[in-house]
Amino acid sequence: MHLKKIIPLTLTCIMGITTTLSAKEIHAFIGTYTPGASKGIYSVTLDLDTGRLGRVSLAAEATDPSFLALSPDLKSLYAINESGGRLRAFAIGSDYALRPLNDLPTDAGYPADLGVDPSGRIVIGAIYGGGAVVGFPLLKDGSLGSRSTLVKHSGKSVNAARQEAPHAHGVTFSPDGRFVVIPDLGIDQVRVYEIDASKPEIRPAPKDHLAIQPGSGPRHAAFSKDGKFLYVINELFSTITVASFIAKTGGLTTQQTVSTLPSGYAGQSTTAEIALHPNGRFVYGSNRGHDSIAQFGRDRKTGRLTLLDITSTGGKTPRNFAITPDGRWLVAANQDSDSLVVFKIDGKTGGLTAVGSPVSVPRPVCVRFMSYP
Repeated sequence: MHLKKIIPLTLTCIMGITTTLSAKEIHAFIGTYTPGASKGIYSVTLDLDTGRLGRVSLAAEATDPSFLALSPDLKSLYAINESGGRLRAFAIGSDYALRPLNDLPTDAGYPADLGVDPSGRIVIGAIYGGGAVVGFPLLKDGSLGSRSTLVKHSGKSVNAARQEAPHAHGVTFSPDGRFVVIPDLGIDQVRVYEIDASKPEIRPAPKDHLAIQPGSGPRHAAFSKDGKFLYVINELFSTITVASFIAKTGGLTTQQTVSTLPSGYAGQSTTAEIALHPNGRFVYGSNRGHDSIAQFGRDRKTGRLTLLDITSTGGKTPRNFAITPDGRWLVAANQDSDSLVVFKIDGKTGGLTAVGSPVSVPRPVCVRFMSYP
């Protein structure tokens, strides 16, 4: 096992107005932290032939729009206002500029993540500050309706500094759209909810949670395409937990837990994001502190993982990353070095190779390609 090094490259910032995309390009929105140099949500293009990041422009001014979600029809974008404890809705224009629709308070604390269910009827928010889950129905124009769901978590775990109370951290929908899972870092549980899209609201599933090893701090999760397995990245222990999923009840059963760090690593590091490759053969997880992305081979029958390699992200604090729908490219957002870095993915081995020069975006923390989910 080795950590691939990336030679430092001069940052390039290509600012301007986004033009109409060609067939070989895909558009992405970038969530950031403000204030400072960042002014809100940015947009960027990626050339699917070369992996080159193109023009970067400010899509909408917003306060701390750290995490973003897209509607299934790709006509609307939703953002959390982390510092203000609100959710915001935007209409996506033909030029990829964002037009504000409305914003509403969570009335439950400050959010860490959000997602739109596959039917496009409800936005779910994970409330880190209040240890809760909220739901807002979506209106015909894409705006947020009045809050329809509030579920409060309770309890704590063994890390006195980080787990003194519930801290809901992620929102992940099952492929069939019947369930949403919410990793709660504060109580070392993955909570499972059924979605009633007709109302719309959520309620605890018959098997409503998976207990994670105490002190792990589950953060985000990703389903396999067939819905049979859930992969949970644990922030505090830098591990990934593999669980089988029973769609009839929402039940989760732990199958395996693996480290995202090299053997013997003793430095400070926490994990952040997790994603499956579109071909289902690989799983990726980001390390903040070690500043890398761990690559795992995945057995599609058993769901189990085997560590393949760990690659430097060429920057500091990779808070989030995203894989293009064709599975050829991965874009990492390095929050504390103000950069986006593109990696070419080897579809046979899952390996990552940095391409081009990093592109400057102030305090990037979320990458969302114009695809769903």
